Amino acid sequence: MLKKLSIIALAVMTTVSPVTTFADARDDVDDLRVDSKRANDWVQVKKDRLKNITTWAKREDGKSIRSFKVDMTLDASLETVARVHFDVENIKRWFWETKESRLLKKVSDKEYYFYQVFNAPLTIPDRDSIVHVTVEPFNAKRGYMMLTLKAVPDFMPPQPGKTRVAAQDYYIKFTPIDKNTTRLESSGYIDPGGVMPAWTINFVQRTAPYSSMLGLARMVQLPYYRENKDPLDFAFME
Repeated sequence: MLKKLSIIALAVMTTVSPVTTFADARDDVDDLRVDSKRANDWVQVKKDRLKNITTWAKREDGKSIRSFKVDMTLDASLETVARVHFDVENIKRWFWETKESRLLKKVSDKEYYFYQVFNAPLTIPDRDSIVHVTVEPFNAKRGYMMLTLKAVPDFMPPQPGKTRVAAQDYYIKFTPIDKNTTRLESSGYIDPGGVMPAWTINFVQRTAPYSSMLGLARMVQLPYYRENKDPLDFAFME
């Protein structure tokens, strides 16, 4: 089954029907092998008008794995959305198939490193990643807050039983629309490393961004983040 071939497709099986799963998988194979016209163009993957989430994927020259793009509107303030993202220990509660997340090093209130482990089926090693994050806080001139994330595989030694993620490079841009609404835009590229069919990884890329955004939408509604007045560990505004 597909879920035994992918490092993280197990989670996908819980969110889509078997018919849709295998249809999307076949579509991935067709995209990679046949449809050269889509190369370097963003192709819409999901548009959820109820949740205000749209996702895209793009094949790029020289890469066998698609890039992703997300646009979402959240019913939460910029501070609330920032609190969820800066709460590294709880990334595992909403980011797709994350089973462990912890802060490794705080460099400043605008820079940090964190560790993330992605769940995999029993026959395949879990993936782990060390991510370097830089923060551009919101100010009146900039008009948005941005996180830039980049995998740094050599930051710590390999962990037993895990395969290190080769690339996890993307940005997340947060633009306040009003005091209770925030637009999120994200785009980037993730290579889980190891040996794996590219079409399987691309299938995951089609579903993981949307699944993560659903989790984020749930988290920003929690009183812990909406009502919390404790100082943040990292700067969201300057």
